[in-house]
Amino acid sequence: MNESTFHGSSTEPVDEPETGRPSSSGAIGAAFFDVDNTMMVGASIFHFAKGMATRKFFSWRDIATFTARQARLRVRGESHHDMHSTRDSALAFVAGKKVDEIIALGEEIYDEEMADRIWSGTHALARQHLEAGERVWLVTATPVELATIIARRLHLTGALGTVAESVDGIYTGRLAGDVLHGEAKAAAVRKLAVREGLDLAACSAYSDSINDLPMLSLVGRAVAVNPDSALRAEARARGWEIRDFRTGRKAARIGIPAALGAGAAAGGIAVGLAIRRERQAHATAAAAAAAAAARAGRLSSRLRLR
Repeated sequence: MNESTFHGSSTEPVDEPETGRPSSSGAIGAAFFDVDNTMMVGASIFHFAKGMATRKFFSWRDIATFTARQARLRVRGESHHDMHSTRDSALAFVAGKKVDEIIALGEEIYDEEMADRIWSGTHALARQHLEAGERVWLVTATPVELATIIARRLHLTGALGTVAESVDGIYTGRLAGDVLHGEAKAAAVRKLAVREGLDLAACSAYSDSINDLPMLSLVGRAVAVNPDSALRAEARARGWEIRDFRTGRKAARIGIPAALGAGAAAGGIAVGLAIRRERQAHATAAAAAAAAAARAGRLSSRLRLR
């Protein structure tokens, strides 16, 4: 499977040129958008996994475990190995499934879990680029099939994403190549620019994460969208634009994973709390039963002594 690029939409055509429109200087520009917490609230792979859980592909406890792991990564930082490990585990549940089946489910899950989580402000920025005659790609570590669905539904040009290995139309559950993260994102954008004849100096890039610094540094115009603290500081130091569409800043202050966002983290926390409450209820019931048995034993002994 290769990087996916498409034109138009599954619902209606999009009027855009086959190539980007040259700027006033004659350079051909385009725009590149990260997905998680930039274009969408939370992590797209989490929302997808949640939809798969409702279809019994795996349990809600698995969702809670995945969320907790992302939180730990946020606290200590994401290494390249961490990203591979996390995405491998997230993709493992599709092993043995048909690619066409997963894509069809992805369309359903987008409607159920993702459509209402698109940041309207970020989407408006993407539309401005399209209206200016530029092409717009999503560039994300999320699986390319899911990224493609999101891009198509938003009437964007296309998507670059992590490629899941498949053989004869069946997923193996492994990755094909690198996770599209950090330097790999920048490399994918360079390759796309060569293929499409883009002038990166005339291009724009948008992201929430300091991990996307390589991609942001490639282009002539970098914009920090809903930035984490490290990217906010970097953007200020470099004089980059900052756009924050979040209604509150509490989530950022308490360190909810940028890769998950408030919605995803809240979902995982709720699952974890439900499991904890269930365990506490069982423990309380067992303790009460033991206490009752002890009291009964003491009463029986007193009666015998009489």
